[in-house]
Amino acid sequence: MSITIKDVEHVANLARLELSEQEKEQFAGQLNAILKYAEKLNELQTDDVEPTTHVLPVRNVMREDEVQASVTNETALRNAPDDEDGQFKVPAVLE
Repeated sequence: MSITIKDVEHVANLARLELSEQEKEQFAGQLNAILKYAEKLNELQTDDVEPTTHVLPVRNVMREDEVQASVTNETALRNAPDDEDGQFKVPAVLE
């Protein structure tokens, strides 16, 4: 597979980029070099490699959910700029 100038122009158009002719040629060359390097992966023998989702073992670092005491309504509203009927009062965003 090879990236052409037309491919670069198409992607630049999608990204709303204006590229000079020199930049188009430069990007086409760079993208082709990336693809050539990625094709080397096809040479690897991976038949005996077990599929994984992570390279390192993953463990849950979250604590267990436990019911704990919560702050009181008065404490929660203590620093509120404005409250009404035990709730935060905020400016209306719709008319």
